Amino acid sequence: MKIVKLETWTDEFVCFVRVTTDSGAIGWGQTSTYNADITATVFHRQISPWALGANALDIDPLLERIQEREHKYPGSYRCRALAGLDTALWDLRGRLAGKPVVELLGGKPGPLRAYASSMKRDITPADEAHRLVRLRDEFGFTAFKWRVGAECGRDIDEWPGRTEAIVPTVARALGPGIDKLVDANSGFSPRRAIEVGRLLEAEGIGHYEEPCPYWHFDQTKQVTEALSLDVTGGEQDWDLPTWQRMIDEHVVDIVQPDVMYMGGISRTLKVCAMAAAAGIPVTPHSANLSLVTLCTMHLLNAIPNRGKYLELSIEGADYYPWQQQLFLGAPFAVKDGCVDVPDAPGWGVEINPAWLASATYQASTST
Repeated sequence: MKIVKLETWTDEFVCFVRVTTDSGAIGWGQTSTYNADITATVFHRQISPWALGANALDIDPLLERIQEREHKYPGSYRCRALAGLDTALWDLRGRLAGKPVVELLGGKPGPLRAYASSMKRDITPADEAHRLVRLRDEFGFTAFKWRVGAECGRDIDEWPGRTEAIVPTVARALGPGIDKLVDANSGFSPRRAIEVGRLLEAEGIGHYEEPCPYWHFDQTKQVTEALSLDVTGGEQDWDLPTWQRMIDEHVVDIVQPDVMYMGGISRTLKVCAMAAAAGIPVTPHSANLSLVTLCTMHLLNAIPNRGKYLELSIEGADYYPWQQQLFLGAPFAVKDGCVDVPDAPGWGVEINPAWLASATYQASTST
C-alpha cells in the first residue's frame, strides 16, 4: 500500500495533514502547532518527496529513511513536520484495522485522569486560585498545574513577589487530596530554583517542571538532586541521543516528551521505552487542545510507565483563539477529572470541515 498524495490545510498556528494511498485509504494527522505555515513548507519540501511512493504501513523504516535523507537539516522544524506524516499514518493504520490507535499500541480506550493545566502568568494569585477551585468543583479535577517565575526569566519574576505569593495561595485554596504541579518554563538559576523548590515542598507540591534553562542539564540535575519532590522536563527535546543522555544521567525524575515536537508517535515511543528501562515515568507535554492532546491520550493509555495524568489545557478563546472549532464534537470533555480515550478507529475524531475550508491548502502527489 503506497502513499500517493499528501495534503495540508494550514494557518499560522495549526497544520492538518491527510495521507492518501493507492488503495484510496486515508489518514489524518497534524504537524506541531505554532509557525505551522512554515512547518507546512518544510513538510512539502523535505518530508513529502521521500514519503510519496513509500509503504504506508511501514512507519518506522520510513521515518528513519526521511531523517537520513534530510540529515543535513536536523532540528525542531524537521521533527515538527515529520509529526504530520507519522500521526496521519497511525490514523490510517487504525482506520484500516477498525481500531483506535491506543489498541494498536497495546492499550485500551476509556477514562484517563487529567490535570488542569493553566498557561497564564498575567493572572493574580487570587484570580488563579479562584478559577482553579471552580474547575475542581465543576469538573472533578484532582490535579492542577500553574505557573511560577517568568519564561526564561533569569531569576526575574513575572512581577516582584509573584512566585512567593501564588504558590501558597493556590496550594492552600485547592486544599488536601489534590495533586499540585508548577511549571517554571526555564525561569531560574539552580540557586533560585532550589530556593523556590523548598517553598514548593513546604506547600505540598509534588511536580516541579523545567526549573532551569532546559538545555543546561547540569543545572537541572543540581535541582533534582537537591529536592525531594519530582523535578520534570524534556518537552522541548527531540534528539534521541540527547534523550538517552538525559535519562542515563537522571537529569529529571519524570520525562515529558511532546508527541508533536518529537516527530510523532513512533519516535515518542522510543523515548518512552528508554524511560521504562530506567524506571522513569512519562508525563507528556500537551499544552493545547489540538491533535497533540488527543494523540497523547492514546499514547498514555498504552505505555506501561505512564505518569499519573494527562496534561489538559484549561485555556479558552481569550488565550488560544486559534484552537477553537478544530474538531466536531467534544473530544476533550471532562467528567470526574477524566477524559475518555476514543474507541472509534484511528484517532477517533473528525476535523471540522469549516476550519479546513478556511485554511490554506497545498498538495504533494506522486508522479
